[in-house]
Amino acid sequence: MRDVAIVAFAQSAHRRRTDELSEVDLLMPVLHEVLGATGLKANEIGFTCSGSADYLAGRAFSFTMALDGVGAHPPISESHVEMDGAWALYEAWVKIMTGEADTALVYSYGKSSPGRVRDVLTRQLDPYYLAPLWPDSVALAALQAQALIDAGDTDEAALAEIAARNRTAAVDNPYAQLTGDVPAGDHLVHPLRTGDCPPIGDGAAAVILAAGDTARALCERPAWIRGIDHRIEAHGLGVRDLTDSPSARLAAQHAGAFERPVDTAELHAPFTSQEVVLRKALGLGDDVRVNPSGGALAANPIMAAGLIRLGEAAARIHRGASDRALAHATSGPCLQQNLVAVLEGESAHA
Repeated sequence: MRDVAIVAFAQSAHRRRTDELSEVDLLMPVLHEVLGATGLKANEIGFTCSGSADYLAGRAFSFTMALDGVGAHPPISESHVEMDGAWALYEAWVKIMTGEADTALVYSYGKSSPGRVRDVLTRQLDPYYLAPLWPDSVALAALQAQALIDAGDTDEAALAEIAARNRTAAVDNPYAQLTGDVPAGDHLVHPLRTGDCPPIGDGAAAVILAAGDTARALCERPAWIRGIDHRIEAHGLGVRDLTDSPSARLAAQHAGAFERPVDTAELHAPFTSQEVVLRKALGLGDDVRVNPSGGALAANPIMAAGLIRLGEAAARIHRGASDRALAHATSGPCLQQNLVAVLEGESAHA
């Protein structure tokens, strides 16, 4: 086993629309910033992995165009996942753990503004039974929220408090899209109001991973990945208990999240009701600071929001604001797929 750490993190300012920018334009400043933070050059990176979705871009193999932001020369060892960048980070972590690389660049991006995200995300659904009915992402999240209310786990007022807490925390986040006193709004799909739902926007993020002494040389206080795991629920929503997330709990268990308490948790919960599910599944008490960045309710660039949770947790460790943090990413309807990582600073590991 090798010690692997996140040594640098950068993200774009997340905006409702970036019509004037291509994916390459969106990515390049982020890539330059994350490389500049370590002083590494492109030819010193052992492995590069990206996460994005062709469905958002509206064309096949769109990630190959985004590679222009990395540079055509020198040739690189590169891979791509049609997933949130958190899963690209997992692939890069595996690559380093096998000894095939000592450093890795991971990036992800998403431009949601050109189309209707609620319609695009229906392509994630079972193609025989669910997708033909066109239940969109908000309607499915509303089913989960209503199940939680019916079970007595929450109510509309509590959901509004979650939204307010996240967006108040985001006031101190210069990259957030939606901050401060955001009205609860009207019901979008009952029981979810507009304030319970994430903003639609464009953005990108990148991190650099490094192993052992290389990490220590590149970063004053590396965020060591003590454990990372991802799991998936059944595809059919009808066979799942929407008030719970066994996959998130199992991923957290295998990542070592329950071995010692964490002081911070960055949860990828685009809807307020999903934070209720995740807090229960991950055993997070009131003593854990949840989403000090504002989370996905403040900025939710699809395919990058999960990687940002890992980056935000790592950044808090870098600057000494956290010693042991949990980072979570999700993909699919109603928390179908979940990834959990536990990050620690050097002092916590000693």
